[in-house]
Amino acid sequence: MNDSQTQQRAVIAGAGMAGVQTAVQLREQGWTGPVTLIGAEPHQPYDRPPLSKAVLLGKAEGSAFDIDFDALGVELALGRSVTGLRPEAHELDTDDGPVPYDRLILATGAEPLALPGSEGVPGVHLLRTLDDAERLRTVLDERRTVVVVGAGWIGAEFATAARDVGCDVTVVEAADRPLPGALPAEVTEPMRAWYEECGARLRTGVAVAAVEPGAVVLADGERLPADAVVVGIGARPATGWLAGSGVELCPDGSVRADETLRTTAPDVYAVGDCASFPSARYGRRLLVHHWDNAMQGPRVVAANVLADARTGGEARGEGAAEGAAYDPVPYFWSEQFGRFVQYIGQHSDGDELVRRGDPHSAAWSVCWLRDGALTALLTVGRPRDLAQARKLMGQDARVDPELLADPEVPLKNTVR
Repeated sequence: MNDSQTQQRAVIAGAGMAGVQTAVQLREQGWTGPVTLIGAEPHQPYDRPPLSKAVLLGKAEGSAFDIDFDALGVELALGRSVTGLRPEAHELDTDDGPVPYDRLILATGAEPLALPGSEGVPGVHLLRTLDDAERLRTVLDERRTVVVVGAGWIGAEFATAARDVGCDVTVVEAADRPLPGALPAEVTEPMRAWYEECGARLRTGVAVAAVEPGAVVLADGERLPADAVVVGIGARPATGWLAGSGVELCPDGSVRADETLRTTAPDVYAVGDCASFPSARYGRRLLVHHWDNAMQGPRVVAANVLADARTGGEARGEGAAEGAAYDPVPYFWSEQFGRFVQYIGQHSDGDELVRRGDPHSAAWSVCWLRDGALTALLTVGRPRDLAQARKLMGQDARVDPELLADPEVPLKNTVR
């Protein structure tokens, strides 16, 4: 960067993994101008996955990133909420006044969905922030009776932690199976037994009609005692504050980024849980609410911020500018009910499903194929399958379905 460009100010809205890693990548890739990281929470920036595990169980006091922001030359502006954006003025509005920028990176993440009708009811909890985890730690310490609403990833992880310490746990899911929307019924059906094995009750196919102090009332009339209610019914990009800003949002609420993670507003980029991007690999736009996406995307967004600063270019909109493209193979993991569950890739309706091993056993995998190529893999207790699947996807290799179905055959040996 030349001398005039060293004075350009990069502002990052959001101090989660995506925001922090963007700041790190800007410095590592050569950005010499000021960098400001704005976070809504007053806490030192921290990692979220431990919140539903070690922090929740009291095995760790926190999960702050081991980063010396002063040495990195990153200004932290914590406890400040973003409230609006005026791209024409190159100003980000916050509850503490406007913040000017030359390059702005949106990394505000996602916010958990509230259960309608539960707002303000005592004993209702979400699990997204460090403060949420601290409040729920008290619930676990006191071995309370807990109802978890939602049998998704977060619901399963919290139910696991609650049972580990001896809480009475009931999980309620409006859909007819656990992990609805994430995986097909034929894959998740064997997971029902996991709840029973750990001593939790799983109620599927019934919605919550009301939440009252001390109880959850189901649509079929059953009343479940509940000292605490934990809601885990999904999340939505935290982008409502961008309304009227000129930054285009998709119907799902995500920032419409292009393949380079530039947005429709000049000099504004987006990364992590708040942004969706077009994937040439999968032929559709992806919104990925996983840690790995927040870890990997910052490399690309930082590279394009630097490239635009060197050339004087602007982020003008989807597909309009050249630059490094972001097209990852999504990856996700979850620790639940004594099992390590991993998923890589992106399956679609119509993909061929191939099982590897007995889904009622301790270790098994499910593969998805399209035109003979591996598009996704879910594995329970078979980390080697995951590692080899990652390589095969990177090579776009064609595999033999019959060999693939034999769990004794290494994945790498199934290539045609």
